[in-house]
Amino acid sequence: MDPAELRAAIPALDRCTYCNTGASGPSPRNVVRAATDFLEHHAFEAPADEGPYTVAFDALEAAREVAAGHLGARPEDVALTRSTADGINLVANAIDWQPGDVVVRTDLEHPAGTLPWDRLEDTHDIEVRVVETEAGRVDMDDLKDAVDGSRLLLTSSLTWSHGTQLPVGEMVDIAHDAGAQVLVDAVQSVGQHPVDVREWGADFVATAGHKWLLGVWGSGMLYVDPDALARLQQTRIGYRSVQDMGADEYAYHEGARRFEVGTTSPAPYVALAEAIETMESVGLDTVQSRVAGLTDRLKAGLDDRLLSPEHYESGLVTFEADDPEATVERLGEQGIVVRSLPHPEAVRASIHVFNTPGEIDQLLDALA
Repeated sequence: MDPAELRAAIPALDRCTYCNTGASGPSPRNVVRAATDFLEHHAFEAPADEGPYTVAFDALEAAREVAAGHLGARPEDVALTRSTADGINLVANAIDWQPGDVVVRTDLEHPAGTLPWDRLEDTHDIEVRVVETEAGRVDMDDLKDAVDGSRLLLTSSLTWSHGTQLPVGEMVDIAHDAGAQVLVDAVQSVGQHPVDVREWGADFVATAGHKWLLGVWGSGMLYVDPDALARLQQTRIGYRSVQDMGADEYAYHEGARRFEVGTTSPAPYVALAEAIETMESVGLDTVQSRVAGLTDRLKAGLDDRLLSPEHYESGLVTFEADDPEATVERLGEQGIVVRSLPHPEAVRASIHVFNTPGEIDQLLDALA
């Protein structure tokens, strides 16, 4: 599939100039159809044929295979979650926190990566250290100081505020040298950059399919390094998280599936698998090359208003505006969808492979 074919498959693009994929991507018809076809089969045919549980579990396992392959992981090391925030919370609540334990995060994190630790400060008396950054960059010396004596580092792989790529592998090495585990929020990476969790070396990677992968809401992925499982204390349990639900004594699954508790709709994960295969058919090299050209065009027009890196790092382009919320509203009235940001107080456009040079010019003209 080429970018033009992908664009033609996305109905929302007939109604607006969509530059907000970093918040939520517009899904292609085939992705939504995969979910609805599954729902119909599961509800109308499966009860009289294979059985609804067989159909559901087969669909979940098939989706796990596709998701794991996209992350460079083994299927047994990937749990299917509802969202990035869900995955982060699953990890946060499976650590046996003690008063005085330290969590380190950057000041670039989305609320999904800040709120769990704020809550643990209240409930478990942990300490949260925040690494201050500049223009979306993390100083490695500051990180080394912060992770000393810490238990966990939370970092994004790609910042939602500036669109900067963080050196995840280097940050993981620094944290591991200090004895800390690492949890990566990768939701802005999957679908626009190749992700190989083995290269990063992180203990946990949480992400979701509804942004750059163009999936539907409700599908997330959590990678868990096998060695990290031994340091967790499971607090949730259900028939899907154990090896044999009929056994006299329960035993958790050896891998990440232990995080999956009970009955859930496979439809979002069927759509996730279709979305991954769709983006892989376009090719992430194509995505990066096209997005680089489009964002270069946008950045040149923004001139000194640009807050994101001058050179390509991602499709996220953040820029100054006198009144960000009013600017977003005004652009929306012209059929251009972007969003405002709280930190920095600015406007962010998300440019994906389906966008066109004409849409970039339309955005720049509207801003002028």
